[in-house]
Amino acid sequence: MKSIKLIKGEFEEKVDLLLAPGIRAGFPSPAEDYLRESLDFNRDLIRHPEATFYGKVEGDSMEDAGINNGDIAVIDRSVEPQHGDVVVGYVNGEFTIKFLDLTHREEGYIELRPANKNYQPIRIDENTKFEVWGVVVWTIKNWKR
Repeated sequence: MKSIKLIKGEFEEKVDLLLAPGIRAGFPSPAEDYLRESLDFNRDLIRHPEATFYGKVEGDSMEDAGINNGDIAVIDRSVEPQHGDVVVGYVNGEFTIKFLDLTHREEGYIELRPANKNYQPIRIDENTKFEVWGVVVWTIKNWKR
């Protein structure tokens, strides 16, 4: 079930990246003429640095959600998990990344749902040692592997 390796981020150094506004998926345009804004991961992606971790995704259980092996998940431990969120769960001593399904709460259980038909949901009931470790707020992909 282990599907994420946790990594603590360092948020001391400011890093600005140039941001090209309005990148089109169709006909290419000369974006260099429009580079005006900057992107700072610390400012723009991380709301709670003291509670934010990175996780390197291992496995293919979330591939239909676009979360693939080797992707980096940005995990905020201070965000309150909601139904449908992608979460990092700690289940019986192992970490996993799945969708949180709270629809069966009144029946006495919840589920962690994969995004791959080859995997079954993980049923969490009162006998399961379980914690929502954090909520995935961003994912970072590597398109050139």
